[in-house]
Amino acid sequence: MQLVLEEVILSRKNWSLRAHGTFTEGIHLITGRVGSGKSSLALALAGLLEPSSGSIVLQGIHRHTLSMQFPEYHTTGHLVREEIRSWGLEPERICMEAGLQGRERERSFALSRGELKRLHMSCILAGTRDLLILDEPFSTLDPEWKHRLCRKISSHHPPLTLIFTHEQAVLPRVDYLWEIREGSLHALGKVPEAILSWKGAPRYIEEAVRRGALPDNITIEDTEEALCRMED
Repeated sequence: MQLVLEEVILSRKNWSLRAHGTFTEGIHLITGRVGSGKSSLALALAGLLEPSSGSIVLQGIHRHTLSMQFPEYHTTGHLVREEIRSWGLEPERICMEAGLQGRERERSFALSRGELKRLHMSCILAGTRDLLILDEPFSTLDPEWKHRLCRKISSHHPPLTLIFTHEQAVLPRVDYLWEIREGSLHALGKVPEAILSWKGAPRYIEEAVRRGALPDNITIEDTEEALCRMED
C-alpha cells in the first residue's frame, strides 16, 4: 500500500510546487510555512485538485478521505446527532469522545469552531480507511485537545496517514518527515534520523539537537527524554 507522486507540479499564477516521492505505510508529517502549498498538495493527493503535470498513483489504496482545515466545510447535519449519523456512527459514543456529552440535539453550527473541530476529528478517526489525509488537524484546538488528538492518531490511524501542519508546539509521534521549502516537497526520511535534516523543526527540537541530543521522535516528551539521557 503506497501513494506515489511522479514529477507532480501544482501551479497557479506566479506560484508553483514540485512534488516527487513515495508515501509508504506509516504516519507521515508534512510541514512548511504558511502559503508553501500544504493545503494544495493535500487536495491534490485526495483527488480534488488536478496537477498541472505529473501523476499521483494510489497503489493498494481502496478507501481514502481528506480532512480539511475548517470543519465547517465537512458539516452537513443540522443537529449534532444528524452530523454524526451522516458518518454512519453512533451519536452518544462520538459525543463522549469529543467532550460533547448530552449535546446531541444541539445545532451543529451552534458549537464553537473548536467544538466542531473536535466533533469532526472524532468522526473521521472512527472510520476505517486505507489512507487518511489530515490538513491542519490541530487548528482551533486548545493544548489539552491537541494532546488528546495526538494520542488518538497514535492509537487509531489508517495504514497510511498524512498530516499536513505548521503546528510547532504539540505534535504526535510519526514515522516519516517531509518538508515543503523553496517550492519543492523534500522527503527527509524516517524518524529519528530525518530530524537532523528538518529545517523548520520546532524550537524545542532545534535546542535539543544543538546540545547534541537526538530525540527518538518529535514530541516534547521525546525531546525531554533525550536531554535527560545526556545528563545521566
